[in-house]
Amino acid sequence: MAFIGFHASHEQIPPSELLQAVRSAEAAGFDGAMCSDHLAPWNPRQGESGFALSWIAAALALTEFPIGMVNAPGQRYHPVIVAQAFATLEEMFPGRFWAALGSGEAMNEHVTGDDWPPKDVRTRRLGESVDVIRRLFAGEEVSHDGLVRVHRARLWSRPATPPPLLATAVSAETAAWAAGWAEGIATVAQEPAALERLLDAYGSAGGQGPRVLQVHVSIAETDAEAYAIASDQWRNGLVPPPRAWDLEQPEHFDAAVGEVDEAELRRAVLVDDDPVALAERVAGLVRLGFDRVYLHHVGRDQQYFLDAAGRSILPALKEAL
Repeated sequence: MAFIGFHASHEQIPPSELLQAVRSAEAAGFDGAMCSDHLAPWNPRQGESGFALSWIAAALALTEFPIGMVNAPGQRYHPVIVAQAFATLEEMFPGRFWAALGSGEAMNEHVTGDDWPPKDVRTRRLGESVDVIRRLFAGEEVSHDGLVRVHRARLWSRPATPPPLLATAVSAETAAWAAGWAEGIATVAQEPAALERLLDAYGSAGGQGPRVLQVHVSIAETDAEAYAIASDQWRNGLVPPPRAWDLEQPEHFDAAVGEVDEAELRRAVLVDDDPVALAERVAGLVRLGFDRVYLHHVGRDQQYFLDAAGRSILPALKEAL
């Protein structure tokens, strides 16, 4: 049976409300949760962006299931600070924390004032950051002079076992590269053929660990209402990589989308008014070869989704898988 998780969106929900949502998700029967890590929302209407590292500590303290996060070490976050934060979380909550590391997006990273590097440089920077973090987890004193610089750093508070570091990827090329270091792969729903290529590339390159899928959904009492939520809150899903990686401000995403193409948005977000039908659509993606799926309801009000999940979506999804 696949692991079914709840995605907590910092871009859309105040941190205090998000804490209540993740507790409600556990009560509804989700197996775990994950959260985003943003400095800015994707569009001005989302209107939030709490600090993920503060929030996740509170969320782990208030729940009993595992919670992970996405993180981009190398620019906004120095890898030594990332290693210290992750080690502390794992020491406090052993076996319940994980992170999926990626090369980042300009909307969160440009604030340092440093140049936003091209993708190949960001990929190399991520590789260096992972190496630094792993060496610190192992108790080494680390110095490094490359795309990231480290001077005689050590971690003094370390967990008995380091937390798993997964990789984020949206392309087969990145997945194949990540297979050399990652303890799992995390991606977001896209066309099934693209997901199959990504999974095949990761496995063919020797990738190990869980295959994690995040699925954006919008559910409401009517299809029209569910679509309106997606159109207002998640039209940024129509801006594909690599362009999405290079935009700096929430307003830039709205401008890049322009007039919303309904058919395209319905491909980016699973819009439905039938919880059982939605569960079957999600199950079809999971069956491509994923071990874990995290559902992200793209609305700012999570309660209808959480009620529907506990009552219908989770039972139907578990039966389908």
